[in-house]
Amino acid sequence: MKRLKYLLVYTLPITVYFSFNSTGAMTFIPFIIFFGFVPLLELFLKPDASNFDKETATAEKNNPVYDWVMYLSLPVQLGMLVYFLFVIQETPFGTTEFFGRVSAMGLMCGVLGINVGHELGHRRSRREQLIGEILLLTSLDTHFLPYHNGGHHKDVATPNDAATAKKNQILFTFWITSHFGSYFKAWRLENERLQQQGKSPFSIQNRMIVYSFANIALLGLIFYFFGTHVLIAFIAAAILGIMLLETVNYIEHYGLMRKKTETGTYERVKHHHSWNSDHPIGRLLLFNLSRHSDHHYNGSKKYAVLKSLPQSPQMPTGYPGMMVLALFQPLWFILMNRKLKTLQES
Repeated sequence: MKRLKYLLVYTLPITVYFSFNSTGAMTFIPFIIFFGFVPLLELFLKPDASNFDKETATAEKNNPVYDWVMYLSLPVQLGMLVYFLFVIQETPFGTTEFFGRVSAMGLMCGVLGINVGHELGHRRSRREQLIGEILLLTSLDTHFLPYHNGGHHKDVATPNDAATAKKNQILFTFWITSHFGSYFKAWRLENERLQQQGKSPFSIQNRMIVYSFANIALLGLIFYFFGTHVLIAFIAAAILGIMLLETVNYIEHYGLMRKKTETGTYERVKHHHSWNSDHPIGRLLLFNLSRHSDHHYNGSKKYAVLKSLPQSPQMPTGYPGMMVLALFQPLWFILMNRKLKTLQES
């Protein structure tokens, strides 16, 4: 039964369904719960830094229960997206209900669309990668995989990585520089990959070309069947999902930089190059994403067996709470710059 604890994330679509069928301020209930109630609750819950022992981790890493919990996100995400398109079609533009329902779908795009797409995009199975690509498509963020796997994991915690927030970098500018920086880098990485294989970048084997056509096709279908009103709502929800992703990127590596070696290259990525949180609710809602140091140390390691290690710098609360804190930039800089100073002195 402990393996099923990650099903907690599916309380999100339940609250989103409630949003789609409510009126007024109650349409914002997913945001109220996940960025209000959850951060408040985690202030009173102790972090859990326990790990599987070596034998248990070996047995658990290939347990199919963890995988099927993630696979379930595909029909849930697609079902909620279709339901959203019909619901928002009947929702007057500019009303409280319109913005509340768009925000609810945006949260789905960020948590189930992008976050689960990220996890499955690291898998070696083409079937799992395809599921990840479809989930990312529902958030119009398909370029994430080429950049994340080929760029971010290589360049993390260096000035070369658009998705690493520098010390004192403003969150609201980071949203732009990280998203568009990673988008253009994804094109470059795909072009270089195909050129190294002796193939033309202008071919169907270029994932960025395929992804671009997929995005255009999805937008075209929504416009054809539902019209401009629904298309705008979907794009707004996707943008919100992307903003949630970029906020997570911001808090994950803020101010952490790798040192250069004598040869001019950067030191290997280590556990102290990512911020972590062992707060239990945030871990479950994001499939252990907050154990981010171990993920960067071994990108192919499955979410259920990621470790918490003493050398990983810890955030004062869970990811949902830290994302809220990041919006209040003066408080964020005071708290996190103080932590950075402590790390540098240790």
